[in-house]
Amino acid sequence: MPRLVRIVTRTYPPDVGAAPFRLRALARALVARGAEVEVLTARPPAAAPGDEPADAGVRVLRAPVLRDGDGAVRGYLPYLSFDVPALARQLGGRRPDVVVHEPPPTTGLAVRAAGALRGVPYVSYVPDVWSLGAAAAGAPAPVLRALRVAEGAALRGAAAVLAVTAGMAEEVRRAGVGAGRVHVVGNGVDTDVFAPAAGTPGTGPGLVAVYSGTMSEWQRAEVFVRAVALLRAEGRDVRLTMVGAGVDAARLRDLAARVAPDAVRLPGQVPARRAAELLAGADVALASLVPGSGYDLMAPTKVAAAAACGTPVLFAGAGAGREAVLAGDLGAVCAHDPAAVAAALRSWARPDAAARARLREWALRHGSLAAAADRAADVVLAAATGARGRGSGA
Repeated sequence: MPRLVRIVTRTYPPDVGAAPFRLRALARALVARGAEVEVLTARPPAAAPGDEPADAGVRVLRAPVLRDGDGAVRGYLPYLSFDVPALARQLGGRRPDVVVHEPPPTTGLAVRAAGALRGVPYVSYVPDVWSLGAAAAGAPAPVLRALRVAEGAALRGAAAVLAVTAGMAEEVRRAGVGAGRVHVVGNGVDTDVFAPAAGTPGTGPGLVAVYSGTMSEWQRAEVFVRAVALLRAEGRDVRLTMVGAGVDAARLRDLAARVAPDAVRLPGQVPARRAAELLAGADVALASLVPGSGYDLMAPTKVAAAAACGTPVLFAGAGAGREAVLAGDLGAVCAHDPAAVAAALRSWARPDAAARARLREWALRHGSLAAAADRAADVVLAAATGARGRGSGA
């Protein structure tokens, strides 16, 4: 009988974002290696973009969950609305050989508890360390202590930990996880979906900019809205489209309506292919991270998505995204400040075909989600094999 891998996650396609894309890629990579995959996830919102995925060998089991006004499962009560039922859901059905979970830490605790009851090993997928972000955000001391305890317990109980960057792996080791159990698998985007546009993009008048992804307090993407307002006040033809969702989305929409109503559009979440079309047709992709946010180690998927579409990036702020842009010569960087962003856009050179081809080549080498999923799948199946070798298999 093929190994059964269970993925426990609050977000999975048709949800849009780095986490659902990453986990779907992992599921496909596991199936390609002969495993069966079962995904325990949340029921999507009625307005979710795109269709339900239908991947051979992947069974997706959904349950109701609390979502916020933007349709995201975000916040303590929404997390618990998924995690508590997820614990019970894991105790039934065929016993998996290994379980994979993503944050929040409460999901990790639910997976650890179920695994202890059924004798199933689990793998923690770590795109970020939540306690770092909470500390940078000034979370109350009791909340921060509880978060660190939960996160540490989830990580230390894992048979293996998948870290998306070397910096993230180091933080995991600092949490008390043995170095031999921490594996850097990288991250990226679906380079079949995020691809250059047909024809010749960027031939119209004015500068076309696109921001695609999460809009939260960590990005403070208002810096781009205010920069566009500065440029429009000078009479420059600059247009910005911001697609995605997050806690800042409503505030950004209000700000855009006040300071740049004819220049900034925020249509909300869109299917991945539409986001790719927008990026591929842009002169510049925008990304940001506030210095000192605690998320400096996050894998720069916005950068990889833009490069895969052949579009250079302007990165405002600090972190791994800034370093990737500099190391790969993928565009330009600047301070997280509207005047600095405006100055960079004021002199932005529209990329030619050769520049777009070079960016695409970088993404294929360094930003492929399929390659990262292959590395992750190897670790997951090794964890299942190790459990069987110790006599705890099916």
